[in-house]
Amino acid sequence: MSSRPANPLDTVNPVDQAITSRMSARAFLPQAVDRQIITHLLEVASRAPSGTNTQPWKVYVLQGASRDALVSKVCTLHDAIRANPELGAQHKEAYAYYPEKWVSPYIERRRENGWGLYSLLGIGKGDKDKMHAQHQRNFRFFDAPVGLVFTIDRVLERGSLLDYGMFLQNIMVAARAQGLHTCPQAAWNRFANIILPHIGAGDDEMLVCAMALGYADESALVNTFHTPRVHAGDFTTWLE
Repeated sequence: MSSRPANPLDTVNPVDQAITSRMSARAFLPQAVDRQIITHLLEVASRAPSGTNTQPWKVYVLQGASRDALVSKVCTLHDAIRANPELGAQHKEAYAYYPEKWVSPYIERRRENGWGLYSLLGIGKGDKDKMHAQHQRNFRFFDAPVGLVFTIDRVLERGSLLDYGMFLQNIMVAARAQGLHTCPQAAWNRFANIILPHIGAGDDEMLVCAMALGYADESALVNTFHTPRVHAGDFTTWLE
């Protein structure tokens, strides 16, 4: 009597675990991340596919004084723009990350995400001071000891940004395998004219995004916030 073949879905898969345990951590411990580990993550991530093997990614790793100096520059500017919103016109994203006009179901998901986080932190709809402070946490890398800044050659097109996304995902998943957490951040994009000179990027480079990397503070309330996902059946059409 033959036994039923084992169902691979019945076993714990470490790749699945790394993917599903990934979250956007918003509070990190000051514990340093070894340079060898960071290099390992980038080496693993570089196996991401890219059209005709263009490998469009370029990474700047900020730690210590370089990280702290960038945080100081951008936080100071962020405060200045709040005091004088007209200054904001001098700081624009190189590409539109979000749509100009939000439509359903994306606007509902965006609101659910924003108010879910703010409600957890006790930030009310009209509390501009607390909103500003929480938003500025982005520009402190959420206290992570490592800030990653990603650029791309301006000559490349949208397909390379698609490739780049797979590279970024690889970093985040590989980080979980090392007990690390991350937070991918498009918030920095607005301040490319401050960031690019700071990291020594060339005129031919465009800022893609940044990322906080480190050991998550498991005791922080904000790290209990996990965004929901729709079921696969809601976005899948089967054709037979």
